[in-house]
Amino acid sequence: MADARDKEEVKVAEFHKRIKEAFEVFDHESNNTVDVREIGTIVRSLGCCPSEGELHDLLAEVEEEEPTGYIRYEKFLPVMTKVLLEGRYRPIPDDVLLQAFETLDSAKRGFLTKEELIKYMTEEGEPFSQEEMEEMLSAAVDPESNLIHYKDYITTMVIDEN
Repeated sequence: MADARDKEEVKVAEFHKRIKEAFEVFDHESNNTVDVREIGTIVRSLGCCPSEGELHDLLAEVEEEEPTGYIRYEKFLPVMTKVLLEGRYRPIPDDVLLQAFETLDSAKRGFLTKEELIKYMTEEGEPFSQEEMEEMLSAAVDPESNLIHYKDYITTMVIDEN
């Protein structure tokens, strides 16, 4: 039994180290606070992929009673540790991503045009913001053909679990 508890403690210690390192990147004043707008980037840098709604819920957990625009490390650490321990906001598996792209690619060409991708991502479901769209295009579009070869793009998006 102690063995399982030891493993859990090691895991928690590792998560604390990763969370602190990610947080410190955005703690520009070195005062254990970050701008609330940086939390999404910090959470994603820790391998989590929350939706905007999930991110909003997470912020509600870590914000002060009277929001200041800043998030304190002491409030963020226990919440983020719990998120990582529970494996919340896991990235979508690559086979599911591939299936989604293949659904959009009704002609089965193996690629989407930039215009098609913009249309799907800004007009369907939970629409991408301009900034999210630009970020995705910069990673997804092949500069030579100006197309999105989605199988190649998916391999760049998959997060290594180890």
